[in-house]
Amino acid sequence: MKYWLFKSEPDEFGIDDLAACQRERWDGIRNYQARNLLRDEVAVGDQVLLYHSSCKNVGVAGIAEVVAGAYPDPLQFDPDSKYFDPKSSPDKPRWISVDIAFVQKFARVLPLQTIKTMPALNEMVLVKQGRLSVQPVRAQEWQAIVAAVG
Repeated sequence: MKYWLFKSEPDEFGIDDLAACQRERWDGIRNYQARNLLRDEVAVGDQVLLYHSSCKNVGVAGIAEVVAGAYPDPLQFDPDSKYFDPKSSPDKPRWISVDIAFVQKFARVLPLQTIKTMPALNEMVLVKQGRLSVQPVRAQEWQAIVAAVG
């Protein structure tokens, strides 16, 4: 099992949305590095920190689990979708989705500012690189975050 951080804008889809539907396709990823992680490394059973970005309370909001492995993101084929990609085709898809299921909403969002001050997290991809929408999380980083939210 591996650990991941998936970024989402909560006004588009956040931990409350996942809690309401319980399972959802994680789609719309249009970054090649993130796509490669979804395609090549994210697997069923992996645990995911759901991170809220581009909002008032930026930070880790809860936990999900990967329940379906990599498959072509159907939005890339939909001309009415903002994620449509005319260079992609069903026989040669460019973009990948996985399915995630709700596990837990934290009692409070663990803010990015707090994460940046935690010595156990100073090498975390979120702190060092930041912008990637799908990021690996080391086991000790996972444990530090879960312990911080109690």
